[in-house]
Amino acid sequence: QVQLVESGGGSVQAGGSLRLSCAAFGLTYSIHYLAWFRKAPGQAREGVAVISPGGVKYYADSVKGRFTNSRDNAANTMYLQMNNLKPEDTAMYFCAAVLSPGTALRNIQALGALSFRHWGQGTQVTVSS
Repeated sequence: QVQLVESGGGSVQAGGSLRLSCAAFGLTYSIHYLAWFRKAPGQAREGVAVISPGGVKYYADSVKGRFTNSRDNAANTMYLQMNNLKPEDTAMYFCAAVLSPGTALRNIQALGALSFRHWGQGTQVTVSS
């Protein structure tokens, strides 16, 4: 059974940084696309970043230049380094694994819940102004 476990969330002031981690169990991490999503209260879940098995990275426009997605296949772990955080980054952040067949990666922010097969429970990020 696949299990994804996020960690690293917390509360920071605007301009601060956080590093999220996503550990995978029951999954051969190295051969799959991985992703970060987020959901703010009252808003739909949106894609934040995707990373291919070979390390190609895709980002939502809203986080480009501030967030960096990376993966350590040997450790079955993915990371999201978030710098220059803004209040609008406040959300529950989820990691996801295994890209669903036919999913296009043209608009990362618009990726829906069906775009990935496995999901973590989320970790809260709160950014105060």
